[in-house]
Amino acid sequence: MKGSKSIEQIEIESLRKIHLKNSQIIEINDMGAGSRVQKSNRRSISQIAKHASTPPKFSKFLYHLIKEKEAKTIIELGTSLGFNTLYMAMANTSAKIFTFEGADEIAALAQTNFDIFTLKNIEIIKGNIDVTLPGFLSKKPTIDLAYIDANHKYEPTISYFNQVLSCSGEDSIIIIDDIHWSKEMNLAWHEIKKHPRVSVSMDLFEAGIIFLNQELQKADLVLKF
Repeated sequence: MKGSKSIEQIEIESLRKIHLKNSQIIEINDMGAGSRVQKSNRRSISQIAKHASTPPKFSKFLYHLIKEKEAKTIIELGTSLGFNTLYMAMANTSAKIFTFEGADEIAALAQTNFDIFTLKNIEIIKGNIDVTLPGFLSKKPTIDLAYIDANHKYEPTISYFNQVLSCSGEDSIIIIDDIHWSKEMNLAWHEIKKHPRVSVSMDLFEAGIIFLNQELQKADLVLKF
């Protein structure tokens, strides 16, 4: 999965650099566990870009994973500024990316970023994920890949996993971000790995990856990433 950056990746990282220099302050209606760095709900866009966005290294990993898998229906819980969403959308332009964001001002910023790239395969779903996700899943979509990076607490993480699992196929992949973010996230990760539908779990420290394909040999892996 190593190699030179694509033109799309260079463009996304150029956009990230612009946000990293943006000192504008916005008010965030944070519905999750909050930030370990900023306790106030008033944060600069540069702080969000630095501390609340998926690192480029992991976004590139997802880019190649989606390309390899040819995932068609992808959901992301926690849009942030949308850099990760852009990577996933560009990995397969025939896929549909449904990204959920609870903070109104962040969702608006992410939408602006999506509009810059004129991508047609991203739909941002705004509002409390505890409300919007069940409504979305009630339509019974078959999810090929899910990226869970929302409320970093035990109960919401387990709930999101189980909800996504109900609409996942035998070959689906579920990714849990920040599995070592806190004791609660560690506990959630260890419980998720034990679910009977999980065949292979991969701990990359940055995130945990769950494979549901029962044809794979049962394994619990810890990899250096």
